Amino acid sequence: MSTPADAQLERWQRFRKSRNSVLASPHGWLTLTSFQWLETQPAAVELVPGLWWTDGVTASLTAGARDGLTLVETGEPVDGTISATLANEESLMWVQFGGSDGRQVVVELAMRADRYAIRTRDSSSPVFMEFDGVPTFDYDPAWVIQGRFEAYPEPVDVPIATANPLVDGVHRSVGEVVFRVPGLPHEIRLHAEEEKLGALTVTFHDETNGISTDEWRKVFIPRPRVDPSGKATVIIDFNRAINYPSAFTPFGTCPMPVKGNSIDVEVTAGEKVPEGSLA
Repeated sequence: MSTPADAQLERWQRFRKSRNSVLASPHGWLTLTSFQWLETQPAAVELVPGLWWTDGVTASLTAGARDGLTLVETGEPVDGTISATLANEESLMWVQFGGSDGRQVVVELAMRADRYAIRTRDSSSPVFMEFDGVPTFDYDPAWVIQGRFEAYPEPVDVPIATANPLVDGVHRSVGEVVFRVPGLPHEIRLHAEEEKLGALTVTFHDETNGISTDEWRKVFIPRPRVDPSGKATVIIDFNRAINYPSAFTPFGTCPMPVKGNSIDVEVTAGEKVPEGSLA
């Protein structure tokens, strides 16, 4: 007969299967092979045909039919000059080339820190080809923790660093998730960002970082439940803590935690550092 603990484990196993499936998508994060800023004059870039540049407002590419580039959206060949305009933090899967179907490599145009860059996503990347799932700690119901959410009157933009030292970030804190961890005499308070439908995301450090886990991780928290008194309760399942893309590739611009978003114990739950990532 199935027990509540069995049901929790089964839900987590489905979550892990879905997570690994998403990571293994053909032009997902595991396929990143470069991150390159665009210059103000037309210039060749590594790993991609054509000449690329930006005037600060738009990004442009000049290529000929012989270069084999096509638009991702339509499949139309690039023969001449094309341009695109993005807002900060936006991305566009712009052109593709290579392989038997002409779609081995997708070139992502990105605006980061108000500068244009391109990232190549190559489905023959060794990281992608050798991927066999993210290692994790065993499921532990003790790391499903109840806490509370203390919302700010208004969101607060907090400057943060990112995985790329040339790209600064902003964490839009909507409040703090507050909870206790067994063995600690004090409460933990972590800044939270809002997701769709009122859910939350928390990016955090803990004492496993650099040993069994990456330098930081994040955990998704379902929408807080508010009781008649106005108290907002949250359930934080650290078994679902996951790595940012920067754990798998040096070409990410992933946000680091807000200063002080740390749990001063080992959170032995969730994803571990990917195989081969620790020196």
